[in-house]
Amino acid sequence: MKTNKIVLLAVSAFLFGSLVSAQTAEEIIANYLNAIGGKDQFSQISSVYTEGTLDAMGSTGTIKITLLNGKGYKQEIDVMGTSYVMCYTDTLGWQINPMTGNYDAEVMPENQFRAGRDNIFAGGPFATDFITRGYKIELMGEESVSGVNTFKVNVVSPENTETAYYFDPTTWYIVKMVQKAEMMGQPMDIIMILSDYQKPENGYAMPFTMETDYGGQIFLTAKINKVEVNQPIDPVVFAKP
Repeated sequence: MKTNKIVLLAVSAFLFGSLVSAQTAEEIIANYLNAIGGKDQFSQISSVYTEGTLDAMGSTGTIKITLLNGKGYKQEIDVMGTSYVMCYTDTLGWQINPMTGNYDAEVMPENQFRAGRDNIFAGGPFATDFITRGYKIELMGEESVSGVNTFKVNVVSPENTETAYYFDPTTWYIVKMVQKAEMMGQPMDIIMILSDYQKPENGYAMPFTMETDYGGQIFLTAKINKVEVNQPIDPVVFAKP
């Protein structure tokens, strides 16, 4: 009898594992979109403005993000009186990065712009017709993230930017992202851990805590404390000074 129970448990585990592995990358992304609000919700969003606090390797600061859906994205960070700005539009990317020794606005390197320009979309690239736009996706299997057995989906953009997304199968939220990038001409991985998902009024579920590791050199933790959805935003805020 004991042997029969063990066999039944083994068969059940095998069947359950087969069902889990039967998920496709397309189905996982569809589950994610439904979990955070659904594609119809994104079509009703014109803008999203967020504010929060920032811990930059022990130094505190603030972060502000302004999004005009499909038009522009601007991230402003202030740490100890020093301002960092990163801005994308559908045609141009510019930044103010004192780490490069330049306190004036300058046009982003083309590869940096290509890697981040889909930030202009509410919900990111998955909220668009990303396959039609030339994205390639592949399910890479399962991987543990903070004790959660996640689905890892590799995504390559039309510009050949590679990002791995890790989806929690209990919520279908993205809990980790790893993007191949460059900093000061050197290749690096940008690793983001996303948690504390909340859904603001008229918006979609988004992580209110984001921990970012820039190639093991810079570590930032942002905590969102204010979100405004569908408030008027003048496109001039995205213009390069």
